[in-house]
Amino acid sequence: MADLAHSQVTAGHDGGTRRDFLILTAGALGGIGAACAIWPFIDSLNPAKDTLALSTTEVDLAPVQAGQRLTVAWRGKPVFIDHRTPEEIKAAQDVDVASLRDPQPDSPLGNKPGDDRGQYGGWFCPCHGSVYDTSGRIRQGPAPLNLIVPPYDFTSDTAIKIG
Repeated sequence: MADLAHSQVTAGHDGGTRRDFLILTAGALGGIGAACAIWPFIDSLNPAKDTLALSTTEVDLAPVQAGQRLTVAWRGKPVFIDHRTPEEIKAAQDVDVASLRDPQPDSPLGNKPGDDRGQYGGWFCPCHGSVYDTSGRIRQGPAPLNLIVPPYDFTSDTAIKIG
């Protein structure tokens, strides 16, 4: 009789272990299946390949002479590259930064030729009449902030990668 009771307990215990194993296995497979089903939706949130292609722009600076400006497109926005003369750099560094609306020092981290550059020789925005100096700092007009400087890296002495 004792042997019979012992075999029933053992059989019941084995069944519980098997049931636990099957529940855990089914749950794991269900979780993996859900992850596989959801992955395409998560992956669709990544930027498209054409957007990633526009995320950087490389510019050859060799033909740009002192006092000359280039305008290139980066992420659909204009980026002004200005090869300032030593006089323009000195004038921008001599400005009292505390007097600026958006105070930023001139640190060396365009318009088209003939366009109005404003009274500070930088950029003039005809849309709302804001005037920027040669460092891209707001000097007059309704613009609340300076021109944005995008991330950049010099890939050689005469080339720059924007973005």
